[in-house]
Amino acid sequence: MEAVAVDLAKASTMELVNAASAIAAELARRTPPESPAACMELAETLAAGGDMQEAALAGFIGVVDAGREVQRWGYPSTRSWLRSRLGMREARAKERLTLARQRHRLAEVSDRWATGDLSFGYAATIADAIARLDDTDCRAAEDILLGMVEQGFSAGKVATFGKRIRDVIAERDGTEAVPDADTRRGYERSWIDSTRSLDGGRYIKGWLNAEDAAVWDGTLGPLAKPAGADDHRDLSERTAAALTSVLSGGHKATKVTVICDLETLTGGDAPARLTDGTPIPAEQARRIALNAGVSPLLLGPGNVPLYLGYRVRFASGAQRQVLETLYPTCAVQGCEVPGTLCEVDHVDGWVLGCPTDIDRLALCCGWHNRFKHARPDRLHIAKDANGRYTYRVPAPRERTIAAGGRPPPWLQAA
Repeated sequence: MEAVAVDLAKASTMELVNAASAIAAELARRTPPESPAACMELAETLAAGGDMQEAALAGFIGVVDAGREVQRWGYPSTRSWLRSRLGMREARAKERLTLARQRHRLAEVSDRWATGDLSFGYAATIADAIARLDDTDCRAAEDILLGMVEQGFSAGKVATFGKRIRDVIAERDGTEAVPDADTRRGYERSWIDSTRSLDGGRYIKGWLNAEDAAVWDGTLGPLAKPAGADDHRDLSERTAAALTSVLSGGHKATKVTVICDLETLTGGDAPARLTDGTPIPAEQARRIALNAGVSPLLLGPGNVPLYLGYRVRFASGAQRQVLETLYPTCAVQGCEVPGTLCEVDHVDGWVLGCPTDIDRLALCCGWHNRFKHARPDRLHIAKDANGRYTYRVPAPRERTIAAGGRPPPWLQAA
C-alpha cells in the first residue's frame, strides 16, 4: 500500500492532484464494507467529495479551453479532447464544458459548489439553463434556480424550469408578453407571422396544429439531426438550417448509394447494403439500383471497391462514393465527424506528387485536413488490409518519448 502524506496548506496543485489520484486508486481496489448502512453513509460522503473534485476539474478544463491548448495536440475542440483523452461520453463532455465556460458567470453557484454546499448535478443544471442568457438575465436566473434548490426541488425539476427560465423571469418581473389574438382563439388553425428586420433578416413566430405539426416533424426532423459530434448548433439552429434546405430544394439532392458486387446485379443471391451497413436483399437491390436518385457502387473480388482513380487534382464523384464506403468517419482515429461531411485528402500530399488515385486518398474532416498539412510530423499514417488509411495523433507522452526525452512525472505515473 502506498503511503500518502500531504501538507494541504503547502502542497502544490500537482501534488494535491497526485495525492487525490492515489487515494482514489486505493479506494477503487478495496472491497466495500458488508454493512449497507455504512456503505450508504460512505457513498454520500464520497459523492460530496466527488462534487468538489468536479469543481476543481471545471477550473482546469476552463483554462485548457480558454487557452486553446488542445489544438496544439491535434484535437479540433475541447469536447473532442474530453471524449478522447478523458474517456467521456458526448453528453458528459458537453455538460462539463458548459460548466467550465459558465462558472465565472455564476459566482454564488461556484462558491457553494466548491465548498460542498451544492451538488454537481445542480451546478450543471443551472449552468446549462443560463448558457444562452445575457448577464442580467443570468443573475436573475441564478437567483431563481438556487431558490428552487433551497426549497428542495429535485435536479430534474430545476432542469424543467431552466428550459423556460426566460418565461419564469418575465413572470416574476411582470414583463411577460400579452398573448396575441391567434393564440387566444384556441390553437385550431395554424398561423405564421413574419416580420422583416432592417438588416434584411426576418423574425418568424407561429403555431402549427396537430396535423401540420406532424408534417413539420416528418420533413424537418431527419434533416435537423446533428451533423456530427462537433456540431455545436442547438436544435433551434439546426431546425432553421433544415427549413432553409427544404425551401431551397437542397434536400432533394440527398444521395443514396447501394453497395453490391457485380454478381448480385447479374442475378446472384449475395445481399447488398447501404453505406450505414443496412443489408438489402439481392432482388430488392437489383430493383432499387435502377431507380432515380440511387447510385449503385460495384465491388470487386474480396469486397474491395473497384479502382476508379486517375491523375487529376480533384477526386471525382465516383471516387468520393468509394471513399464514403471505406470511411464512415474522418480517417483520424477518435474523430467522429461523419465521412459524408469530410473532405477528400491526398494521403501523401498533392504538392508532393501524390496522384488522385483511389488507393492514395482518404477522407478527413476540414479541421484535421488543415492540421495534417500544417503539422505533418504530428500524424502517424497506417494502411490496413482493406485499403483504409488510419491517421493517428500520438498522445503527448508518446511524442515526448519518441523525441528522446523523458515524460514529466505525472505522465510516468499514469
